[in-house]
Amino acid sequence: MTRFVLVAGAWLGGWAWDEVASALREAGHEADAVTLSGLAERKDAPAGLHTHVQDVVDHVERLDLRDVVLVGHSYSGVPVGQAAERIGGRLRRVVFVDANVPVDGESFLDGFPSDHIREALAASGGAWPPLPPGAYAGQGLSDAQIDRIVTEGTPHPGATLTEPAALGRPLGELPATYVKCLLDGREPAPAVAALLKSDRWHLAEMNTGHWPMFSQPRELARLLDEAARQA
Repeated sequence: MTRFVLVAGAWLGGWAWDEVASALREAGHEADAVTLSGLAERKDAPAGLHTHVQDVVDHVERLDLRDVVLVGHSYSGVPVGQAAERIGGRLRRVVFVDANVPVDGESFLDGFPSDHIREALAASGGAWPPLPPGAYAGQGLSDAQIDRIVTEGTPHPGATLTEPAALGRPLGELPATYVKCLLDGREPAPAVAALLKSDRWHLAEMNTGHWPMFSQPRELARLLDEAARQA
């Protein structure tokens, strides 16, 4: 049995993992979905990037979890990657699901052309508004799934996107799996491609879009199970 700690990307809370967590439990694992500060039921909590890192670390340490597989989706790869090195011997593996990865001294927004997001933050008083329904087209999602993401999503706290990451050692030293969702682009980002050269990193692919916890939850759970067995 492995203990999975699941962290969703921008705008989403722990609720996004309902189907994946259920499938993991059916396979005999334990699964916790963490809602980060400033989102969903914790939307009123102040948050920066390092708050989000601490949210993950605190969850693992408070419950005294061992043999942990940390899973970060999209934006949450940045805090999860930092938390993975901080939990030390409690970590079994870290899995990045179509995720950004932390780069020491750089923010989430430094990793790609992001002027449109910075403009959205300025226009909305420092929060990143959820995307409109049309932004989810071509990602393997049903209309009902898109509606749920849009209606249940909450504005994402902007400080988490602009604060720089801090790593104590190279990320490539951690045991890791990167799950690339092919409808969101076939090639990993340059920072990810560099990390995949490490013999401790493994690449897996899914023929779906950027939100596989909705579009293919059971297949994602199967890949997570496989990743845990690689550790």
